[in-house]
Amino acid sequence: MRASRLAVLVLGTITVAGAASIDRASADPYDYPWCAQGPSLGYPGECAYRTYDQCLASVSGRFLACGENPRVLFREQLEPEQPRPHRHRHRRHRQ
Repeated sequence: MRASRLAVLVLGTITVAGAASIDRASADPYDYPWCAQGPSLGYPGECAYRTYDQCLASVSGRFLACGENPRVLFREQLEPEQPRPHRHRHRRHRQ
């Protein structure tokens, strides 16, 4: 009886520890251009707004402000450059 209680306790502890270590997948992987920002949200904040007006409506009365999402602003700089087409130069051989 004592061994079965210990086994259940160990199994329960392992299950809880395993469940706590699982990261939540983002339900919406899209980076929205506007973020609610403030001390309680960290940086860049809660970036879940398609328009500035949506963001303003959400932050109203919450001691937060709206700012642009830096991941969207600087995406072009972070993406690798497209390879330029290679131009072949033909040389004339001297005879």
